[in-house]
Amino acid sequence: MSAWAQDVFHEMSYSPKQTVFYLNSPKRPTLSLWSDGLGGKPLRTVKMRADGKNRWTITVKGDLKGQFYTFNIGNGDTPGVFAKAVGVNGQRGAIIDLQQTDPVGWANDHRLTTHSPADLVIYEMHHRDFSIASHAAHPGKFLALSEPWAVEYLKSLGINAVHILPSFDFASVDETKLNKPQYNWGYDPLNYNVPEGSYSTDPYTPATRIREFKQMVQALHKAGIRVILDVVYNHTFDLQNSNFQRTYPNYFYRFTKDGKPSNGSGCGNETASEKPLMREFMLESVKYWATEYHIDGFRFDLMGVHDIATMNAIRKELSALDPNIFIYGEGWSAGSCALPNDQLAMKANMKQLPGIAAFCDDLRDAVRGPFSDDHKPAFLAGLPGSEESIKAGIAGMIAHPQVDYSKVNYSKEPWATEPTQMIAYVSCHDDMCLVDRLKASIPNITSSELQALDKLAQTIVFTSQGVPFMLSGEELLRDKKGVHNSFNSPDSINALDWGNLQRYPAVTDYYRRLIALRRHHPAFRLGSAAAVREHLEFLPSQPALVAFHLKDLAGIDTWSNIYVIFNGNREARTVTLPEGTYRVVCQDGQIDEAGLATLQGGTVKVSGQSAMIVVSK
Repeated sequence: MSAWAQDVFHEMSYSPKQTVFYLNSPKRPTLSLWSDGLGGKPLRTVKMRADGKNRWTITVKGDLKGQFYTFNIGNGDTPGVFAKAVGVNGQRGAIIDLQQTDPVGWANDHRLTTHSPADLVIYEMHHRDFSIASHAAHPGKFLALSEPWAVEYLKSLGINAVHILPSFDFASVDETKLNKPQYNWGYDPLNYNVPEGSYSTDPYTPATRIREFKQMVQALHKAGIRVILDVVYNHTFDLQNSNFQRTYPNYFYRFTKDGKPSNGSGCGNETASEKPLMREFMLESVKYWATEYHIDGFRFDLMGVHDIATMNAIRKELSALDPNIFIYGEGWSAGSCALPNDQLAMKANMKQLPGIAAFCDDLRDAVRGPFSDDHKPAFLAGLPGSEESIKAGIAGMIAHPQVDYSKVNYSKEPWATEPTQMIAYVSCHDDMCLVDRLKASIPNITSSELQALDKLAQTIVFTSQGVPFMLSGEELLRDKKGVHNSFNSPDSINALDWGNLQRYPAVTDYYRRLIALRRHHPAFRLGSAAAVREHLEFLPSQPALVAFHLKDLAGIDTWSNIYVIFNGNREARTVTLPEGTYRVVCQDGQIDEAGLATLQGGTVKVSGQSAMIVVSK
């Protein structure tokens, strides 16, 4: 890291004898010291001195621990762009000793190793959704995920990675009014390198949120569960009042040719990852989370806003730190960016992004219907036309001799070099959850149909060769009262209803068995394009029916031949299999690896709205 980068990304260096402050800014800043995180008058105000071009520093003698600081170049007070601790509502940086935020045993905590990203089972969750309606001691807080009930539940489900929605300090929740109902997903960044105060038990004490975040990570790691951080470097809460703008006006953002803020994020501004300081900021930020907080992976919000070179630099730096760190993101933007698409980390450019994965909307929408129309169904409603898109998703969006990309819904050519570059999913936080989508797109759907199609959808996800991803609560048949974008909806919409464990036990049990099936059988997670092309072959498709064969698995799996059939039709369909005796391990919404039945090859009958998996005896 260059000297100027070191200064801008280490704005405060504390020791009991003195604290050194740095800032990169085009104007001379004033440093103010405060006794509290909000309100009051400065204890001291000093002008910083020049230390090179656009670089400023000041050393303040004495032990400042417990005090707060801000910089001001005439645009308003700011904790700078890389504060590592802040006061309530993130308005002022905090002077703390980071080593004193480590929980007992933290030195022995470490990221978990991963043989292949295909081995991951990612569970996306919002802190408040998951625990606010539970019997947690700390509902809605980081600490809820360190409690035995939560850890044991996640372990019993079989997932091995949690993707936590934005957990950095965001702007939309007032941390001084936590007794008032407030809700937000947190895609409104304020301080990128500090945990969010509303998820801590005490947002006023800067060390608390840091320690409690680490306790959460530590508890999950002990259970064999990785922690993936949702990062939102593509925009800030606003432009004018952001720490970027108050520190170095107009540098960190992209502008259109007529001088207006570019809006590829759909949030009124988009950051400029291609500029050296912003690129270095992103690099140092992910490395900081990985080292200080032992984070196992990063999900990039609107990754398509960032340039390809920056994302590849992040992959290179994180691989040098730990090659197990997983990186994935949304391979699109929310509007037109100020950089041309061929320079951006879009899904279509994934072949230029080795070791980075993207969400597969091709598979998602082929299964349940297009994002653009909540009421339009697809495969799950028995509609023909999505078969080739589903085949492409099952193969991991790689080139496969039996996939005709001219018939795939969005991508007319394979975009993944390896199947581990594809995130397989049917729902996530920022859309209708699966239950609501089924209700919206299939009129008069019955409860039994709903449960059957929920199971069928996830069976497609978990037997695909990509990296499987699910929204928390889908295993509980979660709904959000039909709300498409619930980013600021109340708990009554977003909270998980744990009573559904008793209402729909067969659904939760199916998810557990489905996840275990994938874990027990490497054939469903071959991990390389060459292996997929060698061992995965498709059977002839029928309208709203897709079937495939995992073959020649000696040395790979304890099962030598696996046949998987997905029938989206309401009526049963027959499929031809080679002669022989087969053990049925998935049928009619049930999974049992020991066998549900035995059948003879030739033709097999697959019930409507269900998956069937058989293995050679």
